[in-house]
Amino acid sequence: MSVVRYLTHPQVNIDPAIPVPSWGLSEIGRTRTKAIGSTRQLARTTQIICSGERKAIETAEIIAARLNVTVEVREAMHENDRSATGFLVPDEFQAVADQFFAQPHISVRGWERAVDAQSRVVRELEEVLARDEPGDVLFVGHGGVGTLLYCYYSGVAIDRVYDQPGGGGCFFAFTKECRRVQHSWRPLEDL
Repeated sequence: MSVVRYLTHPQVNIDPAIPVPSWGLSEIGRTRTKAIGSTRQLARTTQIICSGERKAIETAEIIAARLNVTVEVREAMHENDRSATGFLVPDEFQAVADQFFAQPHISVRGWERAVDAQSRVVRELEEVLARDEPGDVLFVGHGGVGTLLYCYYSGVAIDRVYDQPGGGGCFFAFTKECRRVQHSWRPLEDL
């Protein structure tokens, strides 16, 4: 049975002067990613698909180089669109993120609605999985839409209670054939 893993990028360099989609991995994020690239659990991975955001691409490329797998970038796998507010200081960001998950049918402060972001990323994953290529698949993306995916494949309502632990660099897995979630968020070090 093939496994699909969704991995969120780990720690990034936060710079309010740079658009969030252009943020890259921090040294901690790079170090964490390099430590997992050749693990046995990823040995059957034949496809690595990532968001077009820099931090996701950097994470995917580090892993792909170790596995000798090509990276496919899918622009529509990006994080929920938060461009209406731009950078928010951490406390304010967390408050708005709480609202985003609590009111999934409403655009909070101009952000993409959670239900729309969920539909978009589910569509992207399902288009890739419909190819029915052999082997495991690793998707590399973001915490917000990753939580929306987790909720969808787990069959639960959108709720931040299902969010990954802080800091990023977590993954969950489900079976490719029947889309059954195997486990909730785990740190990438468990790969």
